[in-house]
Amino acid sequence: MRGPGSPQGWFVNRLQRLRTAAGSPAQALLLAHDEHKVLTRSSLSDLLAGKFSRPPPWERVAAYVIACVRAAHAGRIDLSCEEELARLRRDHATLTDLFEAAAGEVRAPAARVPGPRHRPSTYRLPPRNTHFTGRDATLRALRRRLAPDGEGAMQVVHGLGGVGKTQLAVEYAYRYRSAYRFVAFVDAEEPALVPSQFASLARELGLAEVASEQVVPRVYRELRKHRPWLVIFDNGERPGPLLDVLPSGDLGSGGHLILTTRRRGWSGRAGVVELDVFSRREAVELLTRRVDGMTAAVADRIAEHLGDLPLALEQAAGYMDYHHTAPAEYLALLASRLEDMIALGELADRPTVVVATLWQLSVRTLRSRQPQAMRLLELCALLAPEPIPLDLFGHGDEPLIGAAADPVAWDTTVGALAGLGLARRGASSLVLHRLVQAAVRAAMPDDVRTDARVRLCRALLAAVPHDIHGDPQAPSRWQELLPHVLAVTKGEPPAECATDSATLLRLASAFLLSVGEHSVALPLCERALAINESLGQRNAEKDAEKDAERDAEIGFDLITLAQIHRDRGAPERARPLAERALGLHESCLPADNPAIATDLATLARIRHLLGDHRAAVPLAERALRIDEAAYGPDDPYVSFDLIALAGVHLDLDDPAVAVPLIARALRIREAAYAPDHLYIGYALLLKARAVHALGDPAAAALARRGALILDARLGTSHPKTRDAFALAERLQEGGNCHERGERSAAAPAHETDVAAPVPDSGPSRAPGR
Repeated sequence: MRGPGSPQGWFVNRLQRLRTAAGSPAQALLLAHDEHKVLTRSSLSDLLAGKFSRPPPWERVAAYVIACVRAAHAGRIDLSCEEELARLRRDHATLTDLFEAAAGEVRAPAARVPGPRHRPSTYRLPPRNTHFTGRDATLRALRRRLAPDGEGAMQVVHGLGGVGKTQLAVEYAYRYRSAYRFVAFVDAEEPALVPSQFASLARELGLAEVASEQVVPRVYRELRKHRPWLVIFDNGERPGPLLDVLPSGDLGSGGHLILTTRRRGWSGRAGVVELDVFSRREAVELLTRRVDGMTAAVADRIAEHLGDLPLALEQAAGYMDYHHTAPAEYLALLASRLEDMIALGELADRPTVVVATLWQLSVRTLRSRQPQAMRLLELCALLAPEPIPLDLFGHGDEPLIGAAADPVAWDTTVGALAGLGLARRGASSLVLHRLVQAAVRAAMPDDVRTDARVRLCRALLAAVPHDIHGDPQAPSRWQELLPHVLAVTKGEPPAECATDSATLLRLASAFLLSVGEHSVALPLCERALAINESLGQRNAEKDAEKDAERDAEIGFDLITLAQIHRDRGAPERARPLAERALGLHESCLPADNPAIATDLATLARIRHLLGDHRAAVPLAERALRIDEAAYGPDDPYVSFDLIALAGVHLDLDDPAVAVPLIARALRIREAAYAPDHLYIGYALLLKARAVHALGDPAAAALARRGALILDARLGTSHPKTRDAFALAERLQEGGNCHERGERSAAAPAHETDVAAPVPDSGPSRAPGR
């Protein structure tokens, strides 16, 4: 087996290093420079994968080495074989002859590109990362910007901590080193220490003792003798603290400057290159190349958990290499212990750097200078790594952040997170990388974390729409807030927000049910029920009022759970849940409460699905009477009851009773919803079935109108859309809409469909609607 320390592993590392030094030429370019046609595409892949016998195929390796060096020369990249030979003699003398022969051939005049060749002098330039992955487009863009006719001699590489800014700048220096005579690397994280590095750089350039106030301009003047030059300022902060060490006037002429930073505020002084996390392809490539036994599928899931952050991926590879942890086992650890795992594993060239401590300096800055921003960061750390609506923090009677009450204070509070590179700010939202969140969570004291979770739970409960079907903004708002609801309600809730957590879970399951996500809705609703039943058992005082409130909540959970099971095709599991919900609500709520109407209509639907059609009629009729009295005759909720009752009569072969009920429901919906709303489409399809049963030729046109609405809303490939068009075609041809194929078309949870045996009464009502 080829391990990192085996002779084959060592040899492959050398080949990859040589290829990187050559500018990572593509296979086609290497094949073009293989004059003797020794190489093939498969042999190149085998060489870099270590798939060769012992001893290695020297002729093929020699051809590969020569092709790499020729490709480097063709791209005007100075590749020093002498330096590589020195390393080889130290590490593995048996390969010396091979590389000496290759170097001799490359030194021949025919293999050289005309023009002067030189190797730049360097100052503190870190070693090249032999595992550098991707970023080709960004490197080319950076080179274009720094070209004589580019955008400017100073470019800032900005991005999140751990995104690979330093590695990009170092790779740029090596990849384009033939374009420079002198390359310097300056650690700019502590601005006060930069002048001492310039003093050292002055000595490197041969300058005699220089007064401290003159060292910076003297260095830049001396660099003009070595132009073109490149200076990399790594991990700089804002422009202000570094102004004294950046070139001014014509001091920067003849050279290029790259500055890496997490902070914003540089666009007024230099061009800015935004560096994002790896693409998933790059993340998978790094892991599969670095870790033995890593499959693309497991690498994809590891990259997902790590948010494609390059530093985290390198750290993960280092952990698996050192501990000999199988990739699947590491994935399981990440899934269950993310906050612990980001502190484990190390990089060979940066052993003290881990993701867990990557943002500590920025967090300390926030805590000491902007405590409101620190509070915002802690709250955001408990939410999902998705866009977080900023209005969440100022919603309700008790804003989560006091600064939200003042526009200027709020803008600077939010801006502090973006300015320090801890978050990405949108027009009305913030996004934190999942590992920033994990690092902040890991450092939060338990009491702070509990308090933040309680406050977030209450804020979300105030922000989410409770009337999921009656509020026209509910779908979009729920799509926006659902990831954060799921994040805050994950795990055992604190006692202070257990009731609110259960309500959020039930509302989330009701929303998911409304969009057909039954399998996701089910465990959420089961958790809500478990929490409420547990709270009821803990009511040791046996307070009657509290018992009634808890019974009502349990009833809401039960009826939502019954609707989920019913729409998953398990009415036999749904019936006892709905009957228990009805019993609880009848014992603790007034007889005319709309929640009881929901229970009745849901139970009617279930009884009908179980074939007990006659028993469904009085249940549906009672639900209709309650809602008409509570909301009035033209409320959209009444339309659900009408549709439910119509469906029962239709399947009892009584279309004459069903048609006027459907017509009334359709009028209500057309007045309340957009013309292409799904509820109107479903009503049209049911009406088509009913009037067809009465011999009305308009049935086909009604079905087609309904099918077109489903097509626009659900898409042509959706099963409901296909069934709707099939119904329209059969009605047009005079077919029987009660055929078995037609009756298999399923309806959404809250509405009848093309041929559902009996329609539902509609969604469950929020308490107090």
